[in-house]
Amino acid sequence: MAIAPFPLKLVGRRMLAPSVGHYSFVRDDGQPLDFIPGQFIQVHFSYADGTATKRSYSLATIHDHAMGPGEAVEIAVSYVPGGAATALFEGLPEGGHVEASGPFGRFCLMPGDRNARYLLIATGTGVTPYRSMLPQLEALMAERGVEVVLLQGARTPTELLYGDDFRAFADAHPGFRYVPCLSRELPADPHPDVRQGYVQQHLAEFAPDAARDIAYLCGNPDMVDACFDALKGHGLPIPQIRREKYVSSK
Repeated sequence: MAIAPFPLKLVGRRMLAPSVGHYSFVRDDGQPLDFIPGQFIQVHFSYADGTATKRSYSLATIHDHAMGPGEAVEIAVSYVPGGAATALFEGLPEGGHVEASGPFGRFCLMPGDRNARYLLIATGTGVTPYRSMLPQLEALMAERGVEVVLLQGARTPTELLYGDDFRAFADAHPGFRYVPCLSRELPADPHPDVRQGYVQQHLAEFAPDAARDIAYLCGNPDMVDACFDALKGHGLPIPQIRREKYVSSK
């Protein structure tokens, strides 16, 4: 049975990076949007010629309970020059509406996991689902002492999406390490956990281990493939490597 689309009303936006916006919506039909961190919604719209299309966006909402009506629905939107979705979002006034459906997807933390550590690896807007997982990770660190390493790849410090959120979380939780990997430019006074280069170049530093690790890969398909191969090389079986590839669509 098809899931009926629902209206989302824009209540706020800010720039996360020079070409990525953070959009906050509320569901405008009085219903909750209950989701599992790691899931995504689809936004429906039409091209100029009237052809219907849709785009998928992971939910960035920091989520620690059942969603109620009127709670924020947050996504990160990459701006693609000449893109139809970019035109939709850039032209959307506060109070304006989009049609959406979902949530969808299984790129989520699994209740049955008994691993000692999560390796979370992302580039670009692929880091979005990890933001929504922070309360779950906090609970898992408290309940069973799980450790977490987040490797986030970007070209420059200004392109580290939600970097302030992750650094603050790491500062407050000794079991969580936040490792930005910057390929083009380092900050003037880098944190000791900042690395220069690509995430796949620094994965070996954290000694992936099949006996203790479950890895999540989200973002650029080349990065996902390179890290997948590297993790297999370290002995991780495929069920312990969970992947989602992000391709920016116009």
